[in-house]
Amino acid sequence: MTFSATLLLLGYLLILLLCAHPLSLWLANLIDGRLPRPLLQLESLALGRSAQTQMGWPAYTLAIVLFNLLGGLLLFGLLLAQGALPWNPQQLPGLPVDLAFNTAVSFMTNTNWQAYAGENTLSYFSQMAGLTVQNFLSAATGGAVAWALIRALIQHNSAQLGNAWRDLFRLTVYVLLPLSLPLALVLVQQGTLQNLLPYLSLTTLEGHAQTLAMGPVASQEAIKMLGTNGGGFFNANSAHPFENPTALTNFLQMLAIFLLPAALVLAFGRLSGDKRQGWAILLAMTLLLVLAVVVVTHVEQLGTPQLQHLGLDLAPSDLQAGGNMEGKESRFGIAASSLFTVITTAASCGAVNAMHDSLTPLGGMVPMLLMQLGEVVFGGVGAGFYGIMLFVVLTVFIAGLMIGRTPEYLGKKIDSRDMKLVALALLIPSALVLIGTALAVLLPAGRAGLFNPGPHGFSELLYALSSAVNNNGSAFAGLSANSLFYNLLLGIGMLAGRFGVILPVLALAGALAGKKRQLGGDGALPTHGALFILLLTGTVLLVGALTFIPALALGPIVEHLMMLGH
Repeated sequence: MTFSATLLLLGYLLILLLCAHPLSLWLANLIDGRLPRPLLQLESLALGRSAQTQMGWPAYTLAIVLFNLLGGLLLFGLLLAQGALPWNPQQLPGLPVDLAFNTAVSFMTNTNWQAYAGENTLSYFSQMAGLTVQNFLSAATGGAVAWALIRALIQHNSAQLGNAWRDLFRLTVYVLLPLSLPLALVLVQQGTLQNLLPYLSLTTLEGHAQTLAMGPVASQEAIKMLGTNGGGFFNANSAHPFENPTALTNFLQMLAIFLLPAALVLAFGRLSGDKRQGWAILLAMTLLLVLAVVVVTHVEQLGTPQLQHLGLDLAPSDLQAGGNMEGKESRFGIAASSLFTVITTAASCGAVNAMHDSLTPLGGMVPMLLMQLGEVVFGGVGAGFYGIMLFVVLTVFIAGLMIGRTPEYLGKKIDSRDMKLVALALLIPSALVLIGTALAVLLPAGRAGLFNPGPHGFSELLYALSSAVNNNGSAFAGLSANSLFYNLLLGIGMLAGRFGVILPVLALAGALAGKKRQLGGDGALPTHGALFILLLTGTVLLVGALTFIPALALGPIVEHLMMLGH
């Protein structure tokens, strides 16, 4: 890495910490219910008596599932009826049923996979009343599940996880909205669009006709990042100058992606009674993040000087001496593009400011692996926390076996039922990715969507399934995903990937909530020291390696060897 790239990474981590630390105090108060009286009165007025009822894990789970399914159905109907709804100056028709299903599921599950170009497919009303609303609600869903798990870990001998409706309200009204509004205003000040004008028809200096898309972009852009959603108003996403116009907006968007995930981990440390618990998890995440950024930035700055192995007679000046700038915005450069690439795939965001398909083979493998790990390196709002906690429990269990003690975390014993739920939550997404990729390779309808042959085509399929199942939403190019086969396959993958983790996590929270919390003995593994951080980091990497290295070997690793001429 160059000095400027290193400085960018260190500056980013420092500013992230400075912003996340005070926010964690507010999140801790919200989780624990320590709110000013006017806010409690507003909550009671909005929710009524339903907000006062404590829920066990079955009731909490039912509320979360019904809330999401209802939102998904409403969005599905809105997309079908788009042509008859207002704020549609381009007179765009309703979506086909399969694309409407895929899009509704995508935004309901916080995935924001887009098998369409937003400026050519969706009206302003669909973007605002449909997609932007779901960006808030899907982020609140992930946060609510994480809050329930935090209560289960810190409370004593109680089977109650809180109230789902109250948690969803607090996350939306007291967290996401107050953060999104100032960010949207800053984006507008920097040049991001926010209007309801019809598209502009212009004539370029060369005399050619050009259409410039307009729309309420900044309001969607803010929650797209803060909620780790990622769906772009435009097809080019955050590479589009109307979404991401300056270096400052690019930095703010990266900061917004990790802000709430980082703050939630620190809030957990505050509520656990030992801030070191939160810092240990945050340091493990940061270690994995730095490792990924170093690899991607290094290989992209090296470029592909091996082009001569392709039989091309190129002079040294024709090679990528300045690094691999293909698919990247010159206003951001390699360092900022590589950092954005890692951040957006480490979190369940999926926004892109560069074309991931144009990364070098190893540069493209890293974001793919980050998704396959479950996006636990900070991760999405809530989803990153409960994802890393699955690995925390697994690490504690492995360490307990190594030292011959009953595993425990925060004074709560980890038994066989807990481990079955952890294994289920970790295995479901992995199985869905590998099975879905195999189906796409084997079936003619799956192969019909591929534009690139060989290992790169396989990488595009593997990336698409990894992105959909793990609710990321970013994509390699070269895959024609707007077909009946892929709309159904990826839609089912998004649904199963989202709730296939949420349901076991809430069941685990219910099991942990009812256990007594006892002080650990002298022989218990401290879960806040350097040894635990290394064990947790190693466990995350080991599980990912054992599961996905064979598949990665068929895609980016083979492509890298072919690039070298081997």
